[in-house]
Amino acid sequence: MAKFTDVISIRIKAGDGGPGAVSFRREKYIPKGGPDGGDGGKGGDIYFEADRRYYNLSHFFKDRLYKAGNGQHGMGSNKHGKDGEDLVIKVPPGTVIYNDETGEMIVDLMEEEKPFKVATGGIGGMGNAFFKSSTHQTPRFAQDGMPGEELLISLNLKLIADVGLVGLPNAGKSTLLSVITNANPKIGDYPFTTLTPNLGVVDYGDGTVYKIADIPGIIEGAHMGHGLGLSFLQHIERVKSILYIIDVSGDDLKYTHGLLQSELETYNSKLLNRRYRVVFTKTDLVSPEELEDKIKSFGDNVILVSALSDESVENLISEIRMLMEKKDEEE
Repeated sequence: MAKFTDVISIRIKAGDGGPGAVSFRREKYIPKGGPDGGDGGKGGDIYFEADRRYYNLSHFFKDRLYKAGNGQHGMGSNKHGKDGEDLVIKVPPGTVIYNDETGEMIVDLMEEEKPFKVATGGIGGMGNAFFKSSTHQTPRFAQDGMPGEELLISLNLKLIADVGLVGLPNAGKSTLLSVITNANPKIGDYPFTTLTPNLGVVDYGDGTVYKIADIPGIIEGAHMGHGLGLSFLQHIERVKSILYIIDVSGDDLKYTHGLLQSELETYNSKLLNRRYRVVFTKTDLVSPEELEDKIKSFGDNVILVSALSDESVENLISEIRMLMEKKDEEE
């Protein structure tokens, strides 16, 4: 399985323009015809296009030069050279492209089938026919083509999902994702089982579909790069709603909830403006009395889930729909 890659730098080079031709008309009975050198072709452009068939950036190679086609030489008989072939590079939706040298954002590719030109090919050089004048009947020179743009760019993927699952390592996020969606994440009873983001889809069967993102577990100091740090927090930026996943068998649940919110706020304060629910997992591991005691300080914003209970899972799926519909009403 290919390594999940969400940040990579590559070099791109648009095509060079083709040189113009130096040529003179040579036909029977016209031994000294005038200049007829054609122009060179334009170099190919480089476009980036979002394509949902790509999930991450692992199909790129670091620092490889991705080139468009060069324009061809001009020819005699005033024939222009063929333009170079454009290069269209496919990336996952949610890919942000930066100029690696200036740090400037070039484009944020959210929508599919909307190619965006990032590098422009060079124009072709003029053939000698262009330079003929009343005072210069036989120009014996032509222009070289212009070079195409060359850039070192950074590709930064930020997953696009409707709902983000946020929790400490081993809180049960991956298990939850596997039972409510079509995803098949790695699951284990130890921290950091999930080392890469996972995307799943909840399909309600009536045309309503929501994408759910499970990001690796948060630890204190994640916004400063501790644990898996910034390598995953960027994947929660675009979600519309958040589910805080908390293992109910843990000790200080209010502290856990506060820690999760604090890490998100420090990374991007706008994340706390998202609609959210608190989801208590592993409810089968505590007694009903202990469960009631633990959740009373959270009010009505709590969903109880056990992956062993089909009823609680169905309830969560319904709550996700209500959460998203309220979000759509607000917008």
